[in-house]
Parts: sequence; structure tokens; C-alpha cells
Amino acid sequence: MSGKKVIVFLADGTEEMEFTITVDVLRRAQLDVTVVGVQLAHGTYAECSRKVKIVPDVLLEHEGQSWNRSDYEAAVIPGGAPGANTMKDNVEVQDIISLLYEKQKIVAFICAGTLVAKAAKIPEGHKVTSYPGVKDQLTDVYKYSEDRVVVDQNVITSRGPGTAMLFALTIVEQLLDKQVVEKLKQEMLTASTL
Repeated sequence: MSGKKVIVFLADGTEEMEFTITVDVLRRAQLDVTVVGVQLAHGTYAECSRKVKIVPDVLLEHEGQSWNRSDYEAAVIPGGAPGANTMKDNVEVQDIISLLYEKQKIVAFICAGTLVAKAAKIPEGHKVTSYPGVKDQLTDVYKYSEDRVVVDQNVITSRGPGTAMLFALTIVEQLLDKQVVEKLKQEMLTASTL
């Protein structure tokens, strides 16, 4: 383990590929990932956008203030409109994102998850990207890009399921280094030829 801790948020309606690819890649990079469930209707699991059920490591509402958010080096918000909207409207999620941003930790958003950056009051002027359908909700505050992944200071954004692998590898590169990314790519390429 690298010792670096990452929060990946999960809610009902989260987009499965964006969530699972990101968590998989971060864990392959030996990052200490905690999946945090937010307002789950079924209590113990999230029902994602394509009805895949995923069990988080912890529930946000059960953790309360008992965990030290500043121990984390990054927080990730996957997309999927229903899940992103739940997280966007959750004051505690907003507070965690805002705290980590202010401490110069990485805050990463993919697809509709980029709306959480705005709700958490990530300052104006950052260059971002998102799912094209939410672009109009971001351009009043941010410089918008059509790039697949955008890194602007400690803010990482990406487009959607098709860019999830690049998004996850970019987070790894920012938290660790390019050599780890190259090693991961080689391992994944080798595994795909078996």
C-alpha cells in the first residue's frame, strides 16, 4: 500500500463503469480506497444506474464526524445523474469536497459528478469537463473543455464511462507518479492477452 487514502463516493443511480473502473484502478495502484455510501435507499447497498448492486465500505450517515477527512489525499465523485444529484445536494459531501480542495488535496469528478464541484463551491475559473448534457450548468462558473480528462491544479474532471480508465489513471498519476501508471497499463495489457 502507498499509504495514500482516497474516498470514492457511491449513491443510488451512480454510473457503474465510472465507479468500478475507478475503484479497481486505484486499488491496483495500491491506494487505500474507502467507498462511502451516501443516502442509500436500501440501507446496505447502492442500486446503480444499470441496476447493479454495490455494497460500500461505510455509510456516510453512520460515520458522522468520527472520521478524519483530512487524512485523505483525494475524493472521487462518479457520475450517473441520480447519484450525482444525491451527492450534489448532500451538505456533508459538499463539506468534504470543499475541505479537501482547500487543503490542496485532489478532488476528482466524472460525468455529471462535475456538478458536485459547483455545489461544493470549488472556485470559479477552473477548467473542467463533464458529461455533455450538464455542460450548460457549468459554463456560468467554469472554463469548459471538450477534452476527455482535464487537470487544473488539484481538480480532475472527465467526460463519462468511455473515459473512466483514463480518468482513473490520471488520478493515480497525480497521487503517485507516471511510472506507476505505466506499470498498471502493462499489467492490464498483459492480463487482457491471457
